Amino acid sequence: MTLLRKSTIVRAKLASVRLLFRGMERLAPGLGSVIALRLWCTPRHAEPGPRPAAGPGTRYRVPVNGSTVVAETWGHGPVIYLVHGWGGHRDQLGDLVAPLNSAGYQVVAFDAPSHGESAPGLLGPRRANLPEFADALRAAVAYFGPAHAVIAHSLGAGATALAVLDGLPVSRLVLLAPMAEPVAYTDAFAHGLGFGERIRTGFLRRLERQTGRPVADFDIPARAAGRTDLPPVLVVHDRRDREVRYADGVAIAQTWPEPTLVSTDGLGHRRLLRDRAVLGEVHGFVTARDPLRKAG
Repeated sequence: MTLLRKSTIVRAKLASVRLLFRGMERLAPGLGSVIALRLWCTPRHAEPGPRPAAGPGTRYRVPVNGSTVVAETWGHGPVIYLVHGWGGHRDQLGDLVAPLNSAGYQVVAFDAPSHGESAPGLLGPRRANLPEFADALRAAVAYFGPAHAVIAHSLGAGATALAVLDGLPVSRLVLLAPMAEPVAYTDAFAHGLGFGERIRTGFLRRLERQTGRPVADFDIPARAAGRTDLPPVLVVHDRRDREVRYADGVAIAQTWPEPTLVSTDGLGHRRLLRDRAVLGEVHGFVTARDPLRKAG
C-alpha cells in the first residue's frame, strides 16, 4: 500500500508539472525555458553502493573551476581514470580497482561537481552539466598525471569523449553505455514534461549560453567522423538499455577510429558495470599491448 500511495503521489505531481508547462508553453515560454534548463541540470543522485573491494584509497580534493572535487586513488603505475555517469558516484566502477591494481596500474576515481562528496560547481548546489564533467576529468589528469586510459559510463562517457575530442591526451578509451548526443534527448524530455518547441528552443539557447558552446559541439559521432588522431576505443552497450539508446553506442563505434564494439543483451544501463564478462573485456582492453610497459 505504501508503494501504491507513493506511485499515486508521483503521478499526481507529474500531472501538475505537465499542466504548468503546457500553460507556460502558451503564455510564458521564456520562464518555461528557465525552469526546463534548471530541471535538465539537476541530477537525481544514486544511492551509495558497496565500497571497492580494494578497500579505502587515498582521498584528495582537486581544484576545478574555483571549486573542488573529491578524488580517490589506489595503487601505483600508469594512471587509469574512472568516470561515473549522471547522478552517480565514484564507487560505481569500483569493481575494476583491485584487478587494475594487480595488473600494475594506479586507479583514480572522482565524484563530479555536485555529485557524491564533491562541492558544487559553476552552476551551484545540486546542479551540474556535461562540460563540468569534462572539466573535472581534465583537472584530475592535470593533478595526477597522464591518462593511460579512461573508463567512463553513460553521460560521463559522453563527457570523456568530449574532452578527448577537445584535445585531452588518452592512450585508451572505454565508453560504457555512452550518450552520443545529449541534445537528442531533449525531445523526450519535453514530451515527458509536457512542453513544446517554444520552450524547447529557448531552453537550448539558454543551454548554449550556459556552456559557452553551440549544442553541435556535444554531438560525439559528428565530431569524431573523419578524425584519425583519436585513441582506440572500446564501446560496451546493452541492446535493451532503457536510459541511453543502444544506437548511441553503435553510432560512436561507427565513427570513431579503431573502435571495438561489445553488445550485451539484458544487462541494461547499470548492471553491465558489475558484469564479470564486461569487466573482463574492459580489463583486457586497457591492459593489452601496453605501450608504456613496452617502453620500459
